[in-house]
Amino acid sequence: MKTVTKQTAIPENSIVANGFDRIDHFDTYRIVKSTGDSAEEIAAQIFELNLPNWVKWLMYIRDSIVWIFGLKTGREMMREEQAANFPVIEQNENEIVSGENDKHLDFRVSVLIDRENSFIYLTTIVHFNNFWGKMYFLPVKPFHKMIIKSILRKNAGIMSTAT
Repeated sequence: MKTVTKQTAIPENSIVANGFDRIDHFDTYRIVKSTGDSAEEIAAQIFELNLPNWVKWLMYIRDSIVWIFGLKTGREMMREEQAANFPVIEQNENEIVSGENDKHLDFRVSVLIDRENSFIYLTTIVHFNNFWGKMYFLPVKPFHKMIIKSILRKNAGIMSTAT
């Protein structure tokens, strides 16, 4: 089994927090994997091509509930230019940042490649816009951790290696 390591800080060279005034929650996980793929390709592998069925089911349940409260569903967030099933906010040679701003919270997800050390980082940051953002995130947080670790483990072994 591939090791997924929780980090204590956002990687120094990450652009994930650009434009965020305040971060109310963040997590960064790292895997060791040498790859020749771009950050965009890795994000597609992690979030689109090989998303576990149980995660798809949880997202379906989430979407079935949040529309009642006027929050954006996964379908409403999808645009042509996207990664991790969310719109691309910013990207460079080694990182792609996607995310969304909604009434209750704003979030960003980053896939960052550190080719020198053969690391791939997956970072999530969240800014609560109001009380409802905090309440929304309370039950989401434990599932978020399980989902991130699961998809990194699942995809660590299938990313193509540098040649």
